[in-house]
Amino acid sequence: MAIPDYARTNFETLLKAAEAGDLALMECTEVASGETRYVLCAVGRDDDDYVMTPFGHLAPGNPYEAYIPPA
Repeated sequence: MAIPDYARTNFETLLKAAEAGDLALMECTEVASGETRYVLCAVGRDDDDYVMTPFGHLAPGNPYEAYIPPA
């Protein structure tokens, strides 16, 4: 299974943010379910404002039970 370009680009951006120390973990509310999610974000600046770019949420519970790796 090939990784799509958008996912590869987002991952590269995430790596750059990690190297620069520009990552944050934010508590957010998921729009669809209303549940609390802990979201990994890249932190940027727009003049004096912080800009948080969400990349995904951390898996609740046991992530080994939530995902199946490719065979």
